[in-house]
Amino acid sequence: METFNGLGMGLHNISLLSSAKSRSISAENFTGEKGKGGLATEGTGKECARDLGVGWKVSPSISIKAQSQFIIADIQDSGAIQHMWMTCPKEHFRTLILKIYWDGEENPSVNVPIGDFFCNGWGERVNVNSLPIVVNPAGGYNSYWEMPFRKSAKMIIENIGDDDAILYYQINFTLTEVPDHAAYFHAQWRRANPLKYKEVYTILDGVKGQGHYVGTYLAWQVNSNGWWGEGEIKFYLDGDEHPTIVGTGTEDYFGGAWNFEHPKGQYGVYSTPFLGLPQVSKPDGLYQSQQRFGMYRWHIMDPIRFEQDLKVTIQALGWRSKGRYLPLQDDIASVSYWYQAEPHANISELPGKDELEVI
Repeated sequence: METFNGLGMGLHNISLLSSAKSRSISAENFTGEKGKGGLATEGTGKECARDLGVGWKVSPSISIKAQSQFIIADIQDSGAIQHMWMTCPKEHFRTLILKIYWDGEENPSVNVPIGDFFCNGWGERVNVNSLPIVVNPAGGYNSYWEMPFRKSAKMIIENIGDDDAILYYQINFTLTEVPDHAAYFHAQWRRANPLKYKEVYTILDGVKGQGHYVGTYLAWQVNSNGWWGEGEIKFYLDGDEHPTIVGTGTEDYFGGAWNFEHPKGQYGVYSTPFLGLPQVSKPDGLYQSQQRFGMYRWHIMDPIRFEQDLKVTIQALGWRSKGRYLPLQDDIASVSYWYQAEPHANISELPGKDELEVI
């Protein structure tokens, strides 16, 4: 039987043998070394295991001090991250920042608040049932994005908040050869709060090199009455002055139609392998004043391929009187997900905690 290098396994090739080595990093095995799990003598569960000793859940999680960072993975080899699981209190969704560095690079390829990375951008947990991102009760955050690396992988959680944060995590990866045509995973967070009048929202810009765009998450707060999703998404590829790919409306891009309205007078939430509107937060008449939405679209079956550069924008459009479009001034945050060959253009630093805060 033909061997397999262990990257990209699915039901179509799950039976193939491979020489890849399976490893896992967690607070019970910080290095992921073979045969080194469950040996901690110090950790957040030490007191609970005081009558049982080593091997009895001594270190199930970590405490990340306020205004500090913790290296949760530092792998010096070639292979691929295949699954990540994390959980933390919702108060830290925007103050714990996930940063990932490939092959010793100085600028991260991933720089995203934890909540938004897992399609939970509003500080309130919502279940997500998609192919690459899964969120389960009561706050289990899972990523199945394949993330290959050739020399090293470093993963950091930065706590920009004023309080210490408890994080549980597990990172499952394989040590194996990586083919020459495998690209590196990237993700970037942006926000406009509010979007300026008559400006389009830029989801991604400044990407240089060859790659393919694989996903969009939007956390959208509507600051006006009426329908808000007439805007078109646009993909500018390889020097485009005008976009090559243009959508027909916001709900259309996320796989819905006719204002997401189902049943009549209500937003219909849904979560599918590639598209979803899993989160609709309604005003409560007291402290919650605006409608908020969380939406994702994965370009797994239809990746947007580029050879030199890429820019992605979306319009924020509603309606004014007499059937005219109204450019909206909403609070919009996004995560863009893509693969590309290195080197990559620098991903901009995130703003401070006040600019990240959900208010």
